[in-house]
Amino acid sequence: MSVLENINGPRDLDGLSDDQLTELAAEIREFLVTEVSKTGGHLGPNLGVVELTMAIHSVFDSPKDAIVFDVGHQSYVHKLLTGRRDFGKLRQLGGIAGYPQRSESVHDIVENSHASTSLSWADGISRAFAMTGQTDRHVVAVVGDGALTGGMTWEALNNISDDNARKLVIVVNDNGRSYAPTIGGMARFLNTVRTRRGYRTLHVSSRNLFSHLGGPARAFYRGVRGGLHGFLARFTNNEALYSNLDIKYIGPVDGHDLHAMKEALEQAKNYGAPVLVHAITQKGRGYEPALQDVADQFHAIGHIDPETGEPVEVASRPSFTSVFADEILDLAHENPRIVGITAAMLRPTGLHRFAERYPDRVFDVGIAEQHAVTTAAGLAFGGLHPVVAMYATFMNRAFDQVLMDVALHKAGVTFVLDRAGVTGPDGPSHHGMWDLAILQVVPNIRLAAPRDATRLREELRDAVVIEDAPTVVRFSRGSVGNEYEAVRRTPDGVDVLREAAHKDVLIVAVGTMAELGLQVAERLAAQGIGATVVDPRWVVPVPKSVISMAGDHRIVVSIEDGVRVGGIGTRIRQDLRAAGVDTAVTELGLPDEFLPHGSREAVLDLVDLTPQKIARDLVAQVLGSRIPVARPLPEDSDRSIGAEAEKTER
Repeated sequence: MSVLENINGPRDLDGLSDDQLTELAAEIREFLVTEVSKTGGHLGPNLGVVELTMAIHSVFDSPKDAIVFDVGHQSYVHKLLTGRRDFGKLRQLGGIAGYPQRSESVHDIVENSHASTSLSWADGISRAFAMTGQTDRHVVAVVGDGALTGGMTWEALNNISDDNARKLVIVVNDNGRSYAPTIGGMARFLNTVRTRRGYRTLHVSSRNLFSHLGGPARAFYRGVRGGLHGFLARFTNNEALYSNLDIKYIGPVDGHDLHAMKEALEQAKNYGAPVLVHAITQKGRGYEPALQDVADQFHAIGHIDPETGEPVEVASRPSFTSVFADEILDLAHENPRIVGITAAMLRPTGLHRFAERYPDRVFDVGIAEQHAVTTAAGLAFGGLHPVVAMYATFMNRAFDQVLMDVALHKAGVTFVLDRAGVTGPDGPSHHGMWDLAILQVVPNIRLAAPRDATRLREELRDAVVIEDAPTVVRFSRGSVGNEYEAVRRTPDGVDVLREAAHKDVLIVAVGTMAELGLQVAERLAAQGIGATVVDPRWVVPVPKSVISMAGDHRIVVSIEDGVRVGGIGTRIRQDLRAAGVDTAVTELGLPDEFLPHGSREAVLDLVDLTPQKIARDLVAQVLGSRIPVARPLPEDSDRSIGAEAEKTER
C-alpha cells in the first residue's frame, strides 16, 4: 500500500519517517499528474506546493488552526492531506471543487477564489480568536507572490501590523508567477532575493549536505539551519521590506525542503505574533512538461497526455478569446491610440499577441483590477483608447472605478469581459454572471454581447470608436458557436434571426443565448406558435427597434446567461413600460444563487435554461393567452405539453 493511501487526515503525517515523507511527496505529484490530466484543472500551482503544504499540516493542527489559501487553486495537496482522494470528477457537477469548499470539509475555510483576500480573512479570524479567548488557535494564510500585487494585501498588512497580540503566520509562496511571471516592483524585489548568490549558495549546500547526513548529525543540522536562514535574511537585508510594518520575517526558505519549511514554520508558530515566512518554490515542480511550458507552466490545463503534456482533445473551433486576440491586434495595427490593460491575465484574456507585437502599448498591472480601471481613465484623458481585458467575475471588484472614474468622467474606455455567464468547472466565484446586472446601472454605459465570432469582431470595432462613455464587450468561455446570419438588420443594429408570420412571441436573446432562442422558436413553431428571435447585439441601452417589435407581439421573452434579478430582461420591461407598451415580459436568466461547478451545459440544465423547459413554459403562457396550439411539443418525457399547460391553466 502506498503512503498516500494511508493519509486520511493531517495527523496521519505525524508518525511518518523522513523516507516516508519523501515518498509521500513523490506519490502526491504522481497522483496529481495522473488525475488532473484526465479532468483538467490547476496542475502547475499544486505541483509547486507539495512540501510547503505538507509542512503546514505537520506543524499546525487543522481545523483547530485555520488555514486560508490565496488563491484556492493551490489547494489540491491540502485536499489530499485532509482525506479527499476522489479526484475522478474534479470540477465536475457532483465532484470535488477546484477550490476550497466548506461543504466538502471542515478543513476548508475560504471558498472565494479571487486573489489578494487571504490576509484580510486571516486578520479578521485571528482578531476573533484573540478577542474570544481562543489563544491556543493559530491562523495560517498561504499567499502567492502574485497576490502581493493586489492592493487588499497591503491594506491587510497595514492592519495586521497595528496589533501584534495574535497568532498569525503568513506564508508567501514565492514562485515568481501569478498566472504568468509576476510583474512590478514587488516582483523585482523578490527576484533579487531568489537570485542573490548568498541565498543560492546556502540553498544548494544545505540540500546537498542534508542528503548526506544521518542520525545525530542530521538532527544537529536541523537545529542550526533555521539560524542560518535567519542570518542570511539579515545579511541580504530581506527584512527591509517588512521591518517598518513590525512583522517578523523568516526566510527565504527552500519551499521544497520539507525539513527547512517545518523548522521555519515552528519558529513562526512559537513567536506569538504576526510572522511572515518567505518560501521559494517552483511552479510545476517535478513534471518536465510543465517546467518546459514557459507561458504559464501548466497553470490551468484541459485533458492532457500525462506522459507528454500534450492536449488530448484539440478544439475544432477557435475560442472567443482567440478571436478577440486576433481582432484587437488588427485594431491596434490600424489605430496607434489603442492600448491594452490586463490584471495578471495577459494570455488568458488574449492580450498576449498584442503585447508581443507592441510591447510598449500593453500594461499588465498585476492582480489590481481597481487600479487597472482607474489608470485606464487616466490613459483616456491623455488621448489614448484603453482596452481593459479581464474575466467577467473580476470586473465585480472594480465597479466603483467604472462608475466614478470612467463613467463620471465620460472616459472612452472599452472593457472586454472574458468568461462571461456560466463558465463551468471553476464554480461559484468564477461564474461571470453578475456583469450584466451590475454594469447596466452605470449611466451612459454601452454593453454588447456577441453571439459568435463575426459579431465579436463587429462589436469590438464599434466599441473602440466610442470616446465619450465606457463600452463593454462580453463573451463566453470556450469555443465559439455556430454562425447565425440575420434575416435582416434594423437601422439601429438589431439582428432579426428569425421572423414569424404570426407575431405571438418575441424572443430577445442575449449573446450566445441566440442558439437557445432559435431552438425554442422551432419548438414553438411545431405548436403553431409564431416566434420572432432577435439578437440586439448592443443590449444596453435597449434598442428602440426592440421596443417597437415588442409592441407587435403578445409576449416578450428575454434569455440571458446573467443573473435575472436586475438583468437585461428587467431593463427591457422597464423601457417597455416607459414607452407605454403593455406587452407581457418573461425574464429568463440565472437565479440569484451561487451556482455550483460543472460544465456549462450541466449548469444551464440545472437552472432550466434548456429549449425543452423554456418551450414548455411558453406554450403554457400562450395557452393562457388563448392562442390555439397545433399538437403536443416533442420531448423526452411521456407527458404532453398540452396536458401540462391545461394543468397550469386550472
